[in-house]
Amino acid sequence: MIENMFFYPDRVNYTRPEQFRLAFEDVTFDSGGLRLHGWWLPATTPAAIGSVLHLHGNAANISNHLPLVAWLPPAGFNVLMFDYRGFGKSEGKPSLAGTVADAAAALAALRGRQGVDRKRLVVFGQSLGGATGLRMLARDSAGVRLAIIDSAFDRYRTIAREAAVDSVILAPLLPLALPLLPPETDDPIAALATIRVPLLFVHGTLDHVVRHAHSERLHAAASAPKLLLLAPGAVHMEALLRPDLQAQALQQMRAAVGAPA
Repeated sequence: MIENMFFYPDRVNYTRPEQFRLAFEDVTFDSGGLRLHGWWLPATTPAAIGSVLHLHGNAANISNHLPLVAWLPPAGFNVLMFDYRGFGKSEGKPSLAGTVADAAAALAALRGRQGVDRKRLVVFGQSLGGATGLRMLARDSAGVRLAIIDSAFDRYRTIAREAAVDSVILAPLLPLALPLLPPETDDPIAALATIRVPLLFVHGTLDHVVRHAHSERLHAAASAPKLLLLAPGAVHMEALLRPDLQAQALQQMRAAVGAPA
């Protein structure tokens, strides 16, 4: 019940790749005996300069998060986006440990795709996906040249406390709930101790879902090379919808995978 506070999945079809003039392929892969569903969005340029694994946030499913990555294929990047267990068409029930296992399985699936350069990969995690991506990268980062961590939180107990503080139902349960969350050794900020992948942290200054102080703390704890981009006035996961922030992110991505500017 406590972990369910982090997940709001559904099976509604919000958007389709065709609406963004994107080619796509339905893909499935295994994660701990569960079949997960995703979309493969090939780069729309003549040749891909890299491939991106997208880890979405805690609500809905990939069709709701598609607009957040639709700018990448026209910029020359393949994208693999998928639903965690219990989201969209993926089997199973969501769990915090399960999302990390699913992210690792998706990274392995991306490496295994024909035509993908296994040494020119980018991980792009947003909100829960950013926190999950950090935990995954602490275990496996082979071939990943850059991780973009957008609107992520640093500690499970901190974000749970912030979410519950204004809730009449959740606030009284908080003292009982916090000890049931993953231990501090599993916090995203703890994962940074062993991550040696270049990191780009992005956050909007008007994010009231995950306050931008989380990204500031993550950035401070990370090893170099690292960069923090704060988007004035941007709300949750809005920063990279802005052309100027997209341009800066693409500059970092192209440099990381060794592509021309």
